[in-house]
Amino acid sequence: MYNSRKFRFTRELGICLLVICFLFTLLPITDAHADNSIQGKHKEAELYGPTIQFDPSFSYYQNRSAESIADEFLQNGYTTVRYFVVNENNVNRELVETLKSRGLSVWALVLGNGSYSVEGFPSDWPTWQMELLTPVNDGYYRFSPHSASYVEWKKNKLADLVRNIPFDGIEVAEPYFPEWEGINRGVYGDVGPLARAAFQQQYGLSSIPNFTDPSHPDYYLTNRELYGKWIEFRVDTVNGFLNELINGKGGVRDTRKDIRVATWSLAIDAGDDSVDKLREIQGLDAAEMISTVRPDVHFLQTHWPDWMKSQEALPPTYINQYQNFVDQIRAVHPDIPLGVQADIGSGLWMVKDRNWYNSLGQVALDMGFKTWTAYEYHLGKYMYEEAPKPVAIARPHHDQVIISFQKRIDESSAKLPGSLIIMTEAGEIPIAPEHITVDGNMLIIQSNQLPKKEFRLRIQHVTDTPSYWLYNKEQTANVIIEGTVIQVNKKKK
Repeated sequence: MYNSRKFRFTRELGICLLVICFLFTLLPITDAHADNSIQGKHKEAELYGPTIQFDPSFSYYQNRSAESIADEFLQNGYTTVRYFVVNENNVNRELVETLKSRGLSVWALVLGNGSYSVEGFPSDWPTWQMELLTPVNDGYYRFSPHSASYVEWKKNKLADLVRNIPFDGIEVAEPYFPEWEGINRGVYGDVGPLARAAFQQQYGLSSIPNFTDPSHPDYYLTNRELYGKWIEFRVDTVNGFLNELINGKGGVRDTRKDIRVATWSLAIDAGDDSVDKLREIQGLDAAEMISTVRPDVHFLQTHWPDWMKSQEALPPTYINQYQNFVDQIRAVHPDIPLGVQADIGSGLWMVKDRNWYNSLGQVALDMGFKTWTAYEYHLGKYMYEEAPKPVAIARPHHDQVIISFQKRIDESSAKLPGSLIIMTEAGEIPIAPEHITVDGNMLIIQSNQLPKKEFRLRIQHVTDTPSYWLYNKEQTANVIIEGTVIQVNKKKK
């Protein structure tokens, strides 16, 4: 999910799913806050059905309330979201609490093999780093699971995370070694002193395989016995690392007995032997990982050679080619719930629309997956193409109306003359700009001039917010469909 990171992130650095696509055919307006009644009813649902990943460090989630972020997820039909923790030292507790107060289940998704940020890390963090065949400077810090200091720090951080913030579940994505075709490209590790020392301790051997000199007697394609031990060593390391984080003394489960846990491994459409290839190249064996860690659910993460393809080149049926990974797991763990993860917009050339993702969800169900998710909510093609639509309404007071849209809207457009007009039998009454505010996806009207009984409201001029997108910031904003009229009911007693 997070490889080929030069395509995936700037440090300014979704989705209508199979069961909720009705939201985007302009459904009847519903009560925007009726979801409060479902708090605490998603304990089982958090393992099943559609979920979405989000990274609150993106601009799209800035300069708006936590309440509006929660509302937008709900208006898009989600009951479970996956909070991508970029840095364990910087997690928005208020946001998590607000999401949960609105009835959402919230998982913490952390990275296992490194970090994009070392802000607040211990001063010795440079000693944790992996060594690759060829040095890489791409803004990602790769840490070695052979570093006892890193493992202990990571375990303590995850324990603090679940102790202090009320996440419903936690998952460690990308616990593996880099990288697909890494030997040929030089992006292969860990081959540094930490790995060498650990290999020697486990096998009593003074050297690891050689990956650069075909004439060397220990070249990995020559000394197959040595290379075979190396492969097993790396699989054991990945699974042992995860096990220590989750099940070790002072780890996640020791800290929170009730916490849900998911493990993640990669899947790739690379031929019949792709399961063995990932085991060899990146130390991934999903069945062994599940046996070791004993998670509540296991995810197959789409590998970057697949997700980087355009929508036209990657039909949603592509996950059928992951059946060999499912079979490998099912042979050992026939009953564990499985999930699959896709990417819908890390690169502009490969954004995916709602129909694509809806279809992916159906394929996942047909394959026996219990859940699916995607990176990242606001990166989908719909963000750039869809006009704002009012999808829910609340009237908490006689003088207040809250209209929820399926996406973030621009306040200045909502305040233009004639943007909001009350329609009555006696005529039309424009709402003055000073009575209008916008919070993310929520348009709020506060006026004692509102009719006490139900009334019709025409909405026009309202646009979305290209300046908060990751791409296409200079694109002309999408405008609400002309002639949009909603019914505002009187306040419920």
